[in-house]
Amino acid sequence: MKHHLNTLFVTTQGAYLFKQGEAVVVRVEKENRLRVPLNNLGAIACFGRVSCSPPLLGACGQRGIAVSFLTERGRFLAAVNGFTPGNVLLRREQYRRADNVHAAAEIARACVVGKLVNYRTVLRRAAREQAACEASDRLSHAADRIHHALRLLDRPTALDVVRGMEGESSATYFEVFDYLIVAQKQDFSFTKRSRRPPLDPVNSLLSFLYAMLALDARAACEAAGLDAAVGFLHRDRPGRPSLALDLMEELRPVLADRLALSLINRKQVNASGFGVEPTGGVLMSDATRRKVLTGYQKRKQETVVHPFLNEKITFGLVVHIQARLLARHLRGDLDAYPPFVLK
Repeated sequence: MKHHLNTLFVTTQGAYLFKQGEAVVVRVEKENRLRVPLNNLGAIACFGRVSCSPPLLGACGQRGIAVSFLTERGRFLAAVNGFTPGNVLLRREQYRRADNVHAAAEIARACVVGKLVNYRTVLRRAAREQAACEASDRLSHAADRIHHALRLLDRPTALDVVRGMEGESSATYFEVFDYLIVAQKQDFSFTKRSRRPPLDPVNSLLSFLYAMLALDARAACEAAGLDAAVGFLHRDRPGRPSLALDLMEELRPVLADRLALSLINRKQVNASGFGVEPTGGVLMSDATRRKVLTGYQKRKQETVVHPFLNEKITFGLVVHIQARLLARHLRGDLDAYPPFVLK
């Protein structure tokens, strides 16, 4: 099993990372602010104007430490990796399945089923906890609509239909997402999902957390020997880690969405931590971004019982387990890919 290695998130603008002995040092304005042993790291994520020395990038590549570069908002730009690990036969099988519309549809259907089950779980739990009858009714009705979609996905379904049902169910989920916000309603109202740029603080939180989850999913694909760019649910597109996006779908509701709601409802973030850019996009302050990253790392350390393995693991390992289960399915060890569903 993969060890739960740490990710170093660098958000301070103008920071410079370099190798010193067997450690990475973060320097800001000619002052060394942090020193972390390389053997304690699984990845480094650099946000905005953060640079790295070539010796550090080379050392990270040799050790399998992915160095990712993102915008301040969290949009992925590029990554530096060493030689791609994995079995060439596994990747060849992945490509064959991706080119076979029937085989791709079955894997895509499993990913969507996992996502929709977790959507339904989030909504039903919230409906039981709501004091207001209208909110409880709206959440329950949305959960029932998603449950109906799940029943339709019980049997083999064409790939385009799977994609369409995923889109419709996501629209249903986000139609009632505002009812999941029970604190700071004036500052954190939600009307619809907006991206590139996010147009309100809630969407800013969601987009940032999805970017973090996508980085973890991409690392999990590479570690399992899979090609993160070739997916089944998401279409191929240059620069898009389609398989990583496939694997993160079932984790969006239970990892990213629930964390965003927890940060808002527990008042761990507030409106003063968000600003509007000239383009209309909403961007988090450095202090708020650090709070979100800290919350994300803590969430990944929480334990959960994996429904397929029936073992207690941390949330941070779930995406790695899912990547390995997918690899086992592609090798023929499992009849189907078992998605992660939270009970």
